[in-house]
Amino acid sequence: MKTTVFLFHPNLNNSTVNKALAQSLDNDIEVRDMYSVYPDFKIDVSKEQEVLEATDRVVLQFPMYWYSSPALLKQWEDDVLTYGWAYGSSGDALHGKELVIAVSPGADNYGREDFAKYTVHELLRPFQAMNRLVGMTYIEPFVTKGTSTIDRGTLTKQAQAYNKYLHQENLRVLGDFE
Repeated sequence: MKTTVFLFHPNLNNSTVNKALAQSLDNDIEVRDMYSVYPDFKIDVSKEQEVLEATDRVVLQFPMYWYSSPALLKQWEDDVLTYGWAYGSSGDALHGKELVIAVSPGADNYGREDFAKYTVHELLRPFQAMNRLVGMTYIEPFVTKGTSTIDRGTLTKQAQAYNKYLHQENLRVLGDFE
């Protein structure tokens, strides 16, 4: 299974968590630092579609900012996931491919009873809806919580778990409202 990580971090060099997660991955997983590839936000749509077509498992990795994703990820979705290619009556290029969201919110207390009042999975609903529209299989997200206070030992274990997770064949598929 060909796995490609599309890493959307606006300042990866100063990242602790996303950099460690990406560096933990074995060489058989392609990692694309999207802010390095597109610092000007001018996305090569045909190139991105070509990469997606050659991938079985698409991983969107990013830090969660203000309950959402970095701006380049939204721009990438808007530009690359085009009508007639990704969705619509003839848009089936992504059908059957897996989508994994690998997200790292700064806080560790996301839940209905916590300060945010929403779970991380609820905050990721727009990705789940996009996934449904383009016919991909939505895999349970890989979540690294508490990144603003994570210690080195916990981060090392989480990075190892990430590499192991992305190498698993039968990851849990989530339904529309899970």
